[in-house]
Formats: sequence, C-alpha cells, structure tokens
Amino acid sequence: MVCDFFYPDVGGVENHIYMLSANLIRRGHKVVVITHSHPPDRVGVRWLLPALKVYYLPFVTIASSATLPNFFTFLPYLRTIVIREGIDVIHSHASLSSLAHEGIFHAHLLGARTVFTDHSLFGFDDAASILTNKLLEAALRNVDAVICVSHTGRENTVLRANLVPKTVYVIPNALVADQFKPSPPQELPGIVTIVVISRLAYRKGIDLLVATAPRICALFPNVRFIVGGDGPKLIDLLQMREKHMLQDRIEMLGPVRHSDVRDVLVRGSIFMNTSLTESFGIAILEAACAGLYVVSTRVGGVPEILPEDMISFANPDEDDVVRAMSEAINIVSQGKHDPFRAHKRVRGFYDWGNITERTEKVYAAVLELEPYDFWTRMQRTLDLGRFAGPIFAIILVVDCLFFMFLEWWLPADSIDRVRMHWDQNQFAELAREYKRRGNLSCSSTND
Repeated sequence: MVCDFFYPDVGGVENHIYMLSANLIRRGHKVVVITHSHPPDRVGVRWLLPALKVYYLPFVTIASSATLPNFFTFLPYLRTIVIREGIDVIHSHASLSSLAHEGIFHAHLLGARTVFTDHSLFGFDDAASILTNKLLEAALRNVDAVICVSHTGRENTVLRANLVPKTVYVIPNALVADQFKPSPPQELPGIVTIVVISRLAYRKGIDLLVATAPRICALFPNVRFIVGGDGPKLIDLLQMREKHMLQDRIEMLGPVRHSDVRDVLVRGSIFMNTSLTESFGIAILEAACAGLYVVSTRVGGVPEILPEDMISFANPDEDDVVRAMSEAINIVSQGKHDPFRAHKRVRGFYDWGNITERTEKVYAAVLELEPYDFWTRMQRTLDLGRFAGPIFAIILVVDCLFFMFLEWWLPADSIDRVRMHWDQNQFAELAREYKRRGNLSCSSTND
C-alpha cells in the first residue's frame, strides 16, 4: 500500500488503507504500507496491529500532508523495499498523493503489478483540476487496474484519466459496525443535538455550515450543535459563533481521534454533512451506524450510500440545507427514527470481509494480465498529447536510466531479504487451539 495519507493522520483514506491491510493480513497475505515520515518520532519502520509493517520515509510535506512530486528520489527507497519484502502488487491510493503516483510509475521496473484506488471527485473547469487530472492521466496510463469507491466516482475517474471503463472496478468503503453501536439518548428531554465531524475545509462545505447554523438555531431554540474537526475554516466557525453569541449552543471539540468518533456521535441524534464534493462519505456511514439520522448535500456518491428513509438530501445552497435540517429535526422530534434499527441495517450493508474478498479478486485478475513492455509503455505515454506526452516520455526514459544506475550501484543480490520465521496458517491454527484450550479450562473451573 503506497500513499501520503496514513496514520498518525486521521481521515477516510487513512482508515481505509489500514482496515483493508489488516483484513488482507487476516486472510493470509503479507502487507506493508509505504508513506512519508511524521517528525520527530514517526520515522523509519514501525509496526501496527495486526502485524502491519509501515515504512515512514524521510520526505518533507508541502501542504495537507502531501509530499512534493519528484519522480526520482522515491525510486531508491521503493526498489529496496520491493526487493526486501518480495512485493507482488503495488496498490496506490488517492489522486493527490505524489507517492501513490510514483509507486505506479516505478512499478514496471520492479516487476510488480499495479492497482490504484481513487477516493475523491474532481472537477474539469478550473486550473487546479486541469493540472491534477493531467497528472492523474499520466500516472494511470500504464496501470493494471483502478478501483473507485462509488459508481459516481468511477464515472469521474474514467473521464478525468481517460481510462478504458472495463479496467475500473467499484468497491465501496466499509466500517466495523461493532465500533459504532448506538446508545440510549444522552440528550436532555426536548433537546435535539446536531453533530458535525469533518475536516474544516472549503470542499467539505464549511461555509454552508457557517451560513446555516445561526438560522437553524434561530428557528429551533431546542437545537444544539457539536462540531468536531480541524482545518483552515476553523477560524470562520469561531467568528460565526462569536458574532451570533452562540457559545452555549455550538460546542467546538477541535480534532477528534477516530477511536473517539463513536463517543461524539452518540451524543447527538442528527448528523449534518455539507460537503461540496464527496466520492463516498465514510463519516455519513459511521454516523448512520451509530444510530443518527443523516442530513447531507446531494453531491457525488452520497446518494448511493443509504436508503432514502435514513437520510434527507439538500442541494448545496443555504436555503435548501435549512429546509432539509428542518425536516430532519421534525422527524427526530416525533420519534420516527429508530437508532437501533438503523444500526442493524447498516451492519448488513457494509462489511470489511466482503470488501477485502472483492479486492482480492482484483489482485488475482491483475496478476493474470500480461504486463506492458517498454515500447508499449512509451507509445501509450506519448499518446498523452503533443505537450504532456514528450515530457512524461522523457521522465520515463530518465527513470529507466536511473534504475540501471541503481542496479549497478546496489545490485539486487546484495540486498537482504525479509524472511518470515513462521507460517501464517500454522500461527492461526495455534491461536485457535490456544483459544479452545482456554475455553475448556474455564468450563472445568466452573464445574
């Protein structure tokens, strides 16, 4: 797994990579994660449960935990890790991750197959999107398979990267339902609490929250807000709360650890999402699983997540968000939403075991494909366009020359291999036997 976004940062991509990796390990695969360092202490090799090895490479971030695109400085690290660990598949995540793009770019030199998962939606009409989309198209020009988390995301990625649709799969996100069990209402009688947990950034629609929260508080004196998260729009929220003197009705929690999200969610009865773009929206799924009624803007892949009776939609404008929130407050106040029934339904919709099994099938299909040879890759790269094609073709040639230098400077035979000193299946069998004996001992003691 290769991505700039991983723990200790908190977010949907980070959690997706960890949970997918953990479930692949439980199914007998070997998984390592490659990401950038988090000074001062998160540098080098670290281990996370269950037996997930993480390489924190010493790269400096530029913005939003993303590293500077460089194409070449990552190659020595990646080559050494792939040879040491015996990697068969490089699975990159996120369109805005430089490490993800470079992992795909270098993979053909190392004999590894490539899979890319896109977690976001992007537009087509602004300068930033145009440049990002061209970079994505170049990165995915020779990828073996692409995974998107929603059908809307699939259409968006196919158009942005000019992909053949049959190579793009849809595998949704998931969650551990037991970690989001609802609890009896913690609110005072007659009080309705609205929970917002999000990155406080423009694309998450925080400007809509700033505009609508005072109007909702004015319309419903019994409504309270709990806002968790951090980001550049935090100052706008604090100024809005100060301007309208809502300090006693809008509680600001700041950054919330993922392990504490459930405890925050069960303090409320409505979850509010005002995103301007959303490929899937794992926060919505977690809130619904915790028993909250959801109000969300109708954007991206959000309409694919939940049944219509568990969510109210609004257009991403101020008046319609107020209308949808008014509808949700009436539904919750009249007791028409059952949190425990909602949890039971979500538990059956999304399961990491099923998601992991479907991802395994993508890996199997990729490993059966015939890899592109160098001249095919060169031709496909030149087809990027009159301007971008030659640029990326030159990068491809320089990459090959640099790889040849590394082969001479540090031959693969001189790199130590990581060897597993135990058999994964035998280890699992011993664990089951130990658990069985423990149960027998307890039974004997009770007798």
